[in-house]
Amino acid sequence: MAFHVEGLVAIIVFYLAILAVGIWAAWKTKNTGSEGDRSEAIIVGGRDIGLLVGAFTMTATWVGGGYINGTAEAVYVPGYGLAWAQAPIGYSLSLALGGLFFAKPMRSKGYVTMLDPFQQLYGKRMGGLLFIPALMGEMFWAAAIFSALGATISVIIDINVNISVIISALIATMYTLVGGLYSVAYTDVVQLFCIFLGLWVSVPFAMSHPAVTDIGLTAVHQVYQAPWLGSINSLDIYTWLDNFLLLTLGGIPWQAYFQRVLSSSSATYAQVLSFLASFACLVMALPAILIGAIGASTAWNQTEYGVPDPMTKKEADMILPIVLQYLCPVYISFFGLGAVSAAVMSSADSSILSASSMFARNIYQLSFRQNASDREIVWVMRITVFLFGASATAMALLASSVYGLWYLSSDLVYIIIFPQLLCVLFIKGTNTYGAIAGYLFGLVLRITGGEPYLYLQPLIYYPGCYPDENNIYVQRFPFKTLAMLTSFFTNIIVSYLAKYLFESGTLPPKLDFLDAVVARYSREHMDKATLVKSDNIVLNELAPVNPRHSLTLSSTFTNKEAFNYVDSSPELSNTEDDN
Repeated sequence: MAFHVEGLVAIIVFYLAILAVGIWAAWKTKNTGSEGDRSEAIIVGGRDIGLLVGAFTMTATWVGGGYINGTAEAVYVPGYGLAWAQAPIGYSLSLALGGLFFAKPMRSKGYVTMLDPFQQLYGKRMGGLLFIPALMGEMFWAAAIFSALGATISVIIDINVNISVIISALIATMYTLVGGLYSVAYTDVVQLFCIFLGLWVSVPFAMSHPAVTDIGLTAVHQVYQAPWLGSINSLDIYTWLDNFLLLTLGGIPWQAYFQRVLSSSSATYAQVLSFLASFACLVMALPAILIGAIGASTAWNQTEYGVPDPMTKKEADMILPIVLQYLCPVYISFFGLGAVSAAVMSSADSSILSASSMFARNIYQLSFRQNASDREIVWVMRITVFLFGASATAMALLASSVYGLWYLSSDLVYIIIFPQLLCVLFIKGTNTYGAIAGYLFGLVLRITGGEPYLYLQPLIYYPGCYPDENNIYVQRFPFKTLAMLTSFFTNIIVSYLAKYLFESGTLPPKLDFLDAVVARYSREHMDKATLVKSDNIVLNELAPVNPRHSLTLSSTFTNKEAFNYVDSSPELSNTEDDN
């Protein structure tokens, strides 16, 4: 394949434009955030992200390189087809469910990251444990899409894969470093426009190529391969449902999603953003579906690609750039390449920012340095943006099974974090003991189920499992959903059991080593009237004061607006009148 100077110039121009928009957004909003709130402005954009920009950035976070390439690949692969292209409908439903049930309680309580409610209810230890699968999900996702981008660029303009990955990662990291969520959000607007325009422009040219048969015919009839609409065998129904639930429910507890929710100006706006992004995800999947169908309807021996076809060459995962390269004019293929690059960068920057936000706030500040200044937190975020970006790039270049690691880590998000999020937001009475037990049960059940992508043999053989070509057993039973439900019910049962044992006196208070039941019960039921009756209490000491935020773990979650109304507190007013 020849080296294409025009393609390289097109990519350079596109990358410089994205970098310019990111730096402009950072400059435009450099004074946003009051004194002491700059770190929060970087994480959640000062909570003033508009409806249009918010909808674009939330959509672009999901419509990434994996989303576009993966959808085209699923439609193209014989035996799977559109029936197995679950990402568009799965992620769309995920956003809709997030808007219906999760956006409002998270935004109305004024949290800064997804891990805040966990640390508020379960303590900093549990927050640290939940940070592990959340970080793994974000990092391996970024690495996987960087890897996909390198392969895509190398297909079309034939440059070194490593160079393309490193340059793409540097640019995404650079504008995230200088502008935080503002830069990510504004570049997402440009990137989403490029994805939409680039792919839709490519589709008519590819469809009109002489080697392409009518996709309406190949949808239901076998021409060059099995029909691209696909089918679901009766033996695979439970696997299909397991994967579908993983995408739909497991797509909710991601910091990248809640970062957009929490950046909204109100809880209602957060819900509207989720619904808009849900619809937009479906629309953005259409050109990828058509490109996959075109790939399945092409006589590749009549193109410059030649024989054998991409499936036989084991290049099915690259069907989208292959269609752009061999079925479209040169200038159109470069335009489509810009769309794929935009898709990758729009997801990678979000993952890097999400990981650094959770580390800076929930690990560094709330667990180790509660008295850290806002300036210190900002610098911690900047350093971790660079470190996480470099780590994702290194994994993309060095790890041979990045996608396998990402599949496993995304499973852990579904199995561990999702049931914990349900409990912390909607189940009253759960505590740290139940959370830890649910975490461990879910983790053990997932690991013992095996992972073919990592050549990990299962320890538990569920009904219907079978060996693949590498003699690694594949599960047909929906064991991931079983692990998620086990984690959920274990959390509830152990929480209530621990509560009963301590409150009934069966276990002495000194055994509550996590301070999750006895100490919490005492704090929640401390009556103000009892304090006032004590002779050694001076009433003037109960007068409202201006608290210093972030001195203690609990104060960091306090709704700041509430302090504006302390003077009108009925208890304090009555107390002072009595005095």
